[in-house]
Amino acid sequence: MYLGQAVAAILAVLVISGEYRSGMMRVTLAAVPRRPVALGLVVVGVVVAAGVVAVAGSSLAAAALMPEFAAGGPMLRAAAGSVLYLGLIALLSLGVATAVRDSATAIGLVLGLPILVSVVPDPEWQRQLERFGPMTAGLSIRATTELETLPIAAWAGLGVVAAWSAAALLGGGLSLQRRDA
Repeated sequence: MYLGQAVAAILAVLVISGEYRSGMMRVTLAAVPRRPVALGLVVVGVVVAAGVVAVAGSSLAAAALMPEFAAGGPMLRAAAGSVLYLGLIALLSLGVATAVRDSATAIGLVLGLPILVSVVPDPEWQRQLERFGPMTAGLSIRATTELETLPIAAWAGLGVVAAWSAAALLGGGLSLQRRDA
């Protein structure tokens, strides 16, 4: 999941920042005003499709290597939630990249937050940040055991990512309208 989320974030950022880097965003918006939405749908579609293949393959390999992890409620939740999580990370990255218009800054913002959370010295503050940070909260969805030790419940963590993604898309959309349209 760590590699998958990085790939999803980078792909989403590069799609939008490529429009800005080439200077084609204004031309694109003049010719096809809904193009950023279409690009977003394509990126999320690709990420979700790749996520389904990767998660299904991983689940089949896990079932073959560790029969004690039979497909059940927690495994199905973790598998479906992981795919949804990757799609939400792509949306979050699209929103951030649209707002900041720079690929390095957007990637740093999206992927750097979990690193910052890990260096907070106070354990209570760190746990709170893990509950409300998009990636740290969202990764709770993949847990199948020791659920009581998670900083946030699995579906609630996915809800946190959805809220961050919605906020990033709203911010990116507003900045796109104000700046480029």
